Amino acid sequence: MVHALIFDMDGTMIDSMPSHKRSWAEFAQRQGLEVDISDVMRRTTGRTGIECMRILFGLPEMGEDEAMAHVHVKEAVYRELFSPIFAEVAGFKAFFDHAHACGLKLGVGTAGDRQNQAFAYQHLQMKVAPLTTVGGDEGLPGKPEPAIFLEAARRMGVEPERCIVFEDAPLGIEAARRAGMRAVGIASSHHPDELTGPHVLAVVPDYHALIASRFLETHHVVSS
Repeated sequence: MVHALIFDMDGTMIDSMPSHKRSWAEFAQRQGLEVDISDVMRRTTGRTGIECMRILFGLPEMGEDEAMAHVHVKEAVYRELFSPIFAEVAGFKAFFDHAHACGLKLGVGTAGDRQNQAFAYQHLQMKVAPLTTVGGDEGLPGKPEPAIFLEAARRMGVEPERCIVFEDAPLGIEAARRAGMRAVGIASSHHPDELTGPHVLAVVPDYHALIASRFLETHHVVSS
């Protein structure tokens, strides 16, 4: 039996990836960097802020303090852009509440930092808070490494094989596989074909599709 669900945040809980893309473009312009933003998104989505900055600047040896200073600037731009148009991924809260009512443990494993987590929760106004949120500023390696998901499972007291991860990005889908967890692809920001794998139970456009298909019941995650 599955005992816990672990959700990525950006692009999975909240429809934030277009604003992240815009903020990367604006940040790069401010820094005088000429980059392919689509390529930056491909290489960084799911990685921690520090990892992203080292990739963006092409400086793998960039110090943590310098990288974090850049992260704070970039993420402030993101929050300014997304705040007026904030939206959840369709059906997320309804699905989350249903899973909670069914007795599942619910956690979040995100590359986002504490400021972005607080921003998301403030706007989401969730009825029930996740049991734990593991973030990208806690010293763990970002996705596709499995550390963030494994730490979320550990904090909830659940074995990895009893968890299902919900992810919108290929690096996150791979992180779930490396963690020994099954996954659901949320195709809000990537083509469904990029979110497949032997451990992937379903790929859907949003949570309304999971609710309509009775995903939790069909896959015997909860009793019918």
